[in-house]
Amino acid sequence: MGDAGVPGVEDVAGLARWLAENDLPGGGEDLAVELITGGRSNLTYRVESQVPGTRLVLRRPPLGHVLPTAHDMTREYRVLSALHGTAVPVPRPVALCQDTAVIGAPFYLMEWVDGVVFRTSEDAKILTAAQACLVSERFADMLATIHGLDVAAVGLDGFGRPAGYLARQLSRWQRQWELSVTREVPGYAELVTRLAAGLPAEDGPGEPAAGAGGTLVHGDFRVDNMLIEPARQPRIAAVVDWEMSTLGDPLADLGLSLVYWTEAGEQDLLPPTAGATVTTAPGFLTRQQVAARYASLTGRDLSRLDYYMAFGCFKLAVVLEGIHARFLQHKTVGEGFEREGEAVPTLIERAHHLLDAGDGGLYAQG
Repeated sequence: MGDAGVPGVEDVAGLARWLAENDLPGGGEDLAVELITGGRSNLTYRVESQVPGTRLVLRRPPLGHVLPTAHDMTREYRVLSALHGTAVPVPRPVALCQDTAVIGAPFYLMEWVDGVVFRTSEDAKILTAAQACLVSERFADMLATIHGLDVAAVGLDGFGRPAGYLARQLSRWQRQWELSVTREVPGYAELVTRLAAGLPAEDGPGEPAAGAGGTLVHGDFRVDNMLIEPARQPRIAAVVDWEMSTLGDPLADLGLSLVYWTEAGEQDLLPPTAGATVTTAPGFLTRQQVAARYASLTGRDLSRLDYYMAFGCFKLAVVLEGIHARFLQHKTVGEGFEREGEAVPTLIERAHHLLDAGDGGLYAQG
């Protein structure tokens, strides 16, 4: 152990002092900070001291090229605080620090949760086909549970504005694209036009809310944003990475989740950091099976799921272009970021293909 820092948390001694000043675990101790690799956006670190059992997780914004309204530590901390102890398992939040003098950026700390992150088909080799099927089912079940929460009851009333959610998302991600784009990408402008023209009606599919306050959406729900206990009957120990959560249209959440959910032969659709090969392993359900299970649990109409998946492709393309911009600035931390930019044109093309399928197309219910 020592006070050697890592990119993003160079002043480990300063972090230890802040912990001590706030009577938090590890305060004043000989801390070790280690980057937890695999994340594409906010940076995540393991924080340990020599005191047995003192292990925390620190989250902070990425280095450089932080887009306006993105990477808000306060929002992420708020949603963890609200969800801890509910039917949606999350790590227990420990502390929030908005003083950028401590490590150079706002950050928060949460408890360490034991569990496995399944990101690749290689990771999934420890699962039997039956276990992989169960993970798939619990994935769909958890998304339905998130969308079924009474947001007012858990203290998230006002966490977002459900009305007009998708139109605002389209405008927001266009602005983020304009701030991030590093090159001309064929088909992007045409895609925005098509998405705007096809926006679902406010009272259309996906709009029924879990409660009077609206529907909580995770914003980046995928297999590798879950910590899983890989026992004989695998269970989800925690859902993490809530940085894009808000109140909105649940089918936008499902659509993006299914963009990540690749099938056999699609291993190269997305970069390795997107956790996009794990669901190609034996036993995992198909996209249609996941969608059907979600529909049976929620009663939602999936007749426009092709549109929502196209919207998910658009959103992910913007996110990856932003990461590509940080990579070109040498501001990414970890490995595998050189392929982020390659996926952007592929996602734009895939979105057009989904829209070409039309309503009642590739993934329509029934």
